[in-house]
Amino acid sequence: MKIENSVAVVTGGASGLGEATVRNIITKGGKAVILDLAEEQGTNLAEELGKNVYFVKTDVTDESSVQGALDKAVELFGAVHALINCAGIAIAEKTFGKKGKHDLSSFSKVIQVNLIGTFNVIRLAAEKMAENEPNEDYERGVIVNTASVAAFEGQIGQAAYSASKSGIAGMTLPIARDLSTLGIRVMTIAPGLFETPLFAGLPDKAKQALGEMTPFPSRLGYPSEYARLTESIIENPMLNGETIRLDGAIRMQPR
Repeated sequence: MKIENSVAVVTGGASGLGEATVRNIITKGGKAVILDLAEEQGTNLAEELGKNVYFVKTDVTDESSVQGALDKAVELFGAVHALINCAGIAIAEKTFGKKGKHDLSSFSKVIQVNLIGTFNVIRLAAEKMAENEPNEDYERGVIVNTASVAAFEGQIGQAAYSASKSGIAGMTLPIARDLSTLGIRVMTIAPGLFETPLFAGLPDKAKQALGEMTPFPSRLGYPSEYARLTESIIENPMLNGETIRLDGAIRMQPR
């Protein structure tokens, strides 16, 4: 599926990996709808990038919120061809430690946003994609999710985050199989350490130390590199049902 003239919905598209993805889609001649709770950032980005970008304040965990955003995408641009799920949150909390036991509500919130939110958008976007006319490769749509290397090597304090991200990786193949007869592909990217708002407040020395944990290249990843991989996935019809690590060969240590 070519990005040019396609319509992509990007959750978490107001900043970080999602923002880079939106920018790349527009550069390559596509249209993008940003779904995010960050209203000011999302609105400013849409205004900066022009008429082929639209922002909708959206809670990915809420069915009516997501449904309304997808309806708006179809109303504005005529279809939804690609979905890139970047919305997510992270916490650091031990199962049990000096501060006591892990708060159950915080664990539930991470699962709700990262895992259930991702699935909520997938199922509703797939309904829209099913209405598309297939292209020459019999494709109707492409879905790209965001997991993390924490799905495989979760660190101390990452029980909730790792559970949510491994859930995303784990559901990739069955959802791809579910949607295969419709011509909708499903892939997941598991990024390593990337320059995102999560690290924005860290001093340069701390960022450098984190980057040096990566074998090669020994730096934090650039959001544009994530965006380039989403582009490759969207445009390569044989990529389906798999999680790709985008991590410079890093394997996370316990802490």
